[in-house]
Amino acid sequence: MGKLREPLSDLAVCGLPGALEAMGERWSFMILRASFNGVCHFEEFLEVLGIARNILSNRLSRLVEAGILKREHCADDRRRIEYRLTPKGMDLLPAMLALRQWGEKWAMNVPANPVLCDSRDGMPILPITIRAHDDRVLEGADLTWREWSDIEAAKTAAAAKLRAAN
Repeated sequence: MGKLREPLSDLAVCGLPGALEAMGERWSFMILRASFNGVCHFEEFLEVLGIARNILSNRLSRLVEAGILKREHCADDRRRIEYRLTPKGMDLLPAMLALRQWGEKWAMNVPANPVLCDSRDGMPILPITIRAHDDRVLEGADLTWREWSDIEAAKTAAAAKLRAAN
């Protein structure tokens, strides 16, 4: 089987353009970072980020439209709005952590402080890695592109071989 190259010219089959469309600039990432840290009110975002009001309003609207944040009325004051992460937004956490870890390693040149830790044992989280289906850590040289149809055929063949062996 020869190496299959990702079709770089066909953006419709790649998730990266859609992700960049939703998140693709600094303030959106900083808003998401603040959301992961429990910030949920417009005025809080203004205060902790030092962002201009019009830019914040625009970015919050875009994140809501993308389904990353949702707008909710506060339970104690229905006039106030909270911006809460959706499940789609929560799924961005590993990507955010990977970008942060990359920045800490290659841009900051100093250890991060505070350090993100496991709440169960208080120990720092490991670097975000690419994992194989059997949990092996993979490097770039370990990766290849395959068509879904080839993967499904391999799964079917493996299942048939297992049934025959039993």
